[in-house]
Amino acid sequence: MNPTEHNGWTPLPHSDTDLKHARAVPDTPQTRAPAYRLAYVDEDFMTQRDLRAVRLQLELLKPEMILAERGIRSTVVMFGGARIPEPGGDAWAAKNEVQKKNLEANARYYDEARSFARLCSEHSAASYHKEFVVVTGGGPGVMEAGNRGAVDVGAPSIGLNIVLPHEQAPNEYVTPDLCFNFHYFAIRKMHFLMRAKAVAVFPGGFGTMDELFESLTLIQTGRMERLPFLLFGKSFWEGAINLEFLAEQGTISPDDPELISFVDTAEEAWNVIAKFYEI
Repeated sequence: MNPTEHNGWTPLPHSDTDLKHARAVPDTPQTRAPAYRLAYVDEDFMTQRDLRAVRLQLELLKPEMILAERGIRSTVVMFGGARIPEPGGDAWAAKNEVQKKNLEANARYYDEARSFARLCSEHSAASYHKEFVVVTGGGPGVMEAGNRGAVDVGAPSIGLNIVLPHEQAPNEYVTPDLCFNFHYFAIRKMHFLMRAKAVAVFPGGFGTMDELFESLTLIQTGRMERLPFLLFGKSFWEGAINLEFLAEQGTISPDDPELISFVDTAEEAWNVIAKFYEI
């Protein structure tokens, strides 16, 4: 059997044949009963609370298998606000004139994110798309800019979407074969960082803050190797968080702020990465 019929995977012997046979049985009260369904295609069964551990494992395994199959060894993670518009675009998230003004001013980070993704993706292309592959949350704003920058230079990029109450559709620039959807935030966060060689954080809100501090905590506690950790927009971040205050209060170590590099441009950011890895 041609593996491409199964998204590039070779199915277990008989598993695909069994499924065809199960669907071809006579229509009877017995075969219509939920108990008769094969467990792995029974949505009612798979979505039960008791199956949570299995679903967690599957969400970890599916993207891992696809990324490994594509030979992707390392990524550059781009976090940032979904609400930041493209320059000249609609500041759709603004609730008042002050927010509108600030979002329009922060639109410059869309351009910087796109430029930064281009620089990373140019290096990715040189490694046959195996190193420094851009990965975003797959949504709008800074995430869209990251995936778009990869498209600009003909490189693939990854999108890790999440099911939310307000539906988040993937942006049009994510490489379709690398566009994933998650139910569990925890598994999605693992996939962001499992291959990360650099983390770039652009201005954003609660979600961006969550990703920023969780990633920093993993580095601070030694659960993740130190890597270039870039905060785009020094003035924004100095207004949003006061690391020196935390250090003075003793709630972080005096040298913990050194885990971060503040940058304002894509070129600055790539230079930090290039110096760190002696590229």
